Amino acid sequence: MSDSDERVTVATLRKMKERGEKVVMLTAYDYCTARLVESGGADVILVGDSLGMTVLGHPDTLPVTMEDMIAHTAAVCRGVSRPLVVADMPFMSFQVNAEQAVSNAGRLMKESGAQAVKLEGGEEVLPQVSAIRRAGIPVMGHIGLTPQAVHQLGGFKVQGRGVQAAKEMLVDAQLLEEAGIFSLVLECIPAEISAEISRNLSIPTIGIGAGPDCDGQVLVFHDLVGMFDDFTPRFVRRYAEAGELIQKAVCDYSADVRNGDFPGKKESFSTDPAVLRRLRDEWSAGEEH
Repeated sequence: MSDSDERVTVATLRKMKERGEKVVMLTAYDYCTARLVESGGADVILVGDSLGMTVLGHPDTLPVTMEDMIAHTAAVCRGVSRPLVVADMPFMSFQVNAEQAVSNAGRLMKESGAQAVKLEGGEEVLPQVSAIRRAGIPVMGHIGLTPQAVHQLGGFKVQGRGVQAAKEMLVDAQLLEEAGIFSLVLECIPAEISAEISRNLSIPTIGIGAGPDCDGQVLVFHDLVGMFDDFTPRFVRRYAEAGELIQKAVCDYSADVRNGDFPGKKESFSTDPAVLRRLRDEWSAGEEH
C-alpha cells in the first residue's frame, strides 16, 4: 500500500516498483464492492471484463459490451477516491484498428470516469497501444493467458512453458513497455518466466497465476471471497466463504418469513391508536352507505 491517502496514479505505481513495494490490485464491478475493496487497502481496482462471467453469467468474457464496461466502471468510480481505477477494453473494441481503439478508449474514460484502460495482446496491438497513449490515455497491458483469445489458445491454459513461447512473451513485454504502457498484467505464466519479465522491465508487473516475483498481484473479487463456484482456478486463494454466508442468510430469512417471525415489532412501524380508531370508524361508516 502506498504511503498516503492521495489518489494512486500511474506515477505512484512506478515509484512503488522502484521502492520494492508490492502493488495490490483487485477487481470490482459495482459501487458497494468497490467501497469494500478500497477500505481493504487495494491500490488499483480493475473493472475487468471478467464481469461477463462473475456478474452477467456468460461462459467467457467475449459477450461483454462497451455499454457493460461503461456502466460497471462508472458505478465503481462513484464508490472510491483513492485507488487507481482501470477499465478493461472489451472484445472487439480495439482489435480492428488504432482509430477504433482510440475512439472506444476515449469513450470508456469519458463516460465512466476511469483513470486508465487495459487491453490484451502483445506485438499485434502495439499500434493501438501507441495511438491510445498519444491520445493522453494511460494503458495497462496484458499478456500470457488472454481470456479474449481463449478459443485461439485452446482453453484456459498456462502460457509460455516452452523456450520459444517464453522468449516471444519477453519480447512482447519489452515492446509493450516501449509503446508506453504503465503496467503489465501477466496471467497464467510459469513463475520463473514472470520473474524474468519483471526483472527486465522498468514498469510494474501484476501477476495472476504468475508466481510471487511480479511487482504486484491481482485476483477476481468473487474468487477471493468465495462467491463464484462455476470453477476455481488453481492460482486462487480464497480468503473468505462469503457465498456460504449469503446463502445461509437467505435461508434464514426465508424461514423467518414463512413462519411469521419476520418482520417483528423491531422491524415494524406503528401509528397512534386514535388514528386507527378513527380510520376504522370512518371506513365502517363508508361501507354502510
